[in-house]
Amino acid sequence: MMCCVCKEKPATVHLTDIKGDKVQKVDLCEECAKTKGVNDSTFQLADMLLGLGASHEIEQSAGGADVKCPACGFTQVDFKKSGRLGCPECYVTFAEGLESLLKSMHKGTKHTGKVPNHLRQKRDLSEQLNALNKKLAKAIATENFEQAALLRDEIKQLNTKQAGTSVVA
Repeated sequence: MMCCVCKEKPATVHLTDIKGDKVQKVDLCEECAKTKGVNDSTFQLADMLLGLGASHEIEQSAGGADVKCPACGFTQVDFKKSGRLGCPECYVTFAEGLESLLKSMHKGTKHTGKVPNHLRQKRDLSEQLNALNKKLAKAIATENFEQAALLRDEIKQLNTKQAGTSVVA
């Protein structure tokens, strides 16, 4: 495969840019890669993947480049080279720097997963019922019978609503 820029020398650096549904591949020889700013001394995969300065940000917040994961021995340098972490414990070890990076890349830092709408409604109703039942038990234990009666009525309404959604789904 020849270099896309000079079309004279064999390509040794291969870059892939994905934007939406479009994939663009660029193959460069060593000289063209250096002129484009892609070389071993300046090019860091973590910075490319997470934005410029990302690996530096992790390094600063984690206390420097000498921080190592106690489980796998992964270091800041390893992260800079690969753009990946070594094991699940790395997420705990490098948590401070990763949190700000994840916030900039995703909606939040906690994985919530995807749930179909009808299942989410059932789950939410179930959670509400559990919370109300706990409140009801507490109201009865403290002999707050007026509050208990209100909670009982609310539980009945939710049970009716839940029975209606389970028939529809």
